[in-house]
Amino acid sequence: MVKVAALTCALIVGGASAFAPSTSVPSDTRATLDPLYENFGLNFAEDQAENTPDVILGEANYKQWVDEIQDNSFLNRRYNVLRRVRELDIIGKTAELGILSKLENLGLDLETTEKLLPFLEESGALTIAGNNQQLLVNGIAPLLIEPAPYILPAIAVLLEKGPSAFYALGAATLGLQVLIVTTHAEIPLTGLGLSALSGALLIPATGIFAVAGVALASLKK
Repeated sequence: MVKVAALTCALIVGGASAFAPSTSVPSDTRATLDPLYENFGLNFAEDQAENTPDVILGEANYKQWVDEIQDNSFLNRRYNVLRRVRELDIIGKTAELGILSKLENLGLDLETTEKLLPFLEESGALTIAGNNQQLLVNGIAPLLIEPAPYILPAIAVLLEKGPSAFYALGAATLGLQVLIVTTHAEIPLTGLGLSALSGALLIPATGIFAVAGVALASLKK
């Protein structure tokens, strides 16, 4: 349990560091950047400064103005990650299903996690995450957190079976896509081909399962 707790802390600290301010761009470089204009700098385009009140001129001013007149505006609203994690009891379900223990048995222990953090920093992944907080919090986080209570049991089963389960699932999704393409399946009642829609879902899923299987296989000691 001590190792599992330490692994959890390491993951949280590593994720939090992604939101630290980036210092990779020197201050003098920022000072030389050309200003951005809503008319794209075109001489024949309308000058927004002539017909737009100063209070809403520019994205930053507009967001500040909206925040002043509406506390919970859609423009400035942020998905409350911690509250939803607590409400859905994701941490409790993760512990109950033994997911961290299963990961540790597969080789993802504290030592391995410590080796991954410098790699993420050097590859720029943490910097990219820090510079795209709004997208991560409002776009990706809900997609991961909201279905988590239903997905975690399946993840626990896959981890119990090991990398072969991910390979099999990837092969199944790829086979289903091939079947849809070869049979020219259509969306019911529309007459539209199903291959494009299914491909947008099944092909990325195949890649995710394959990468997960390879990653878990490489962790085995």
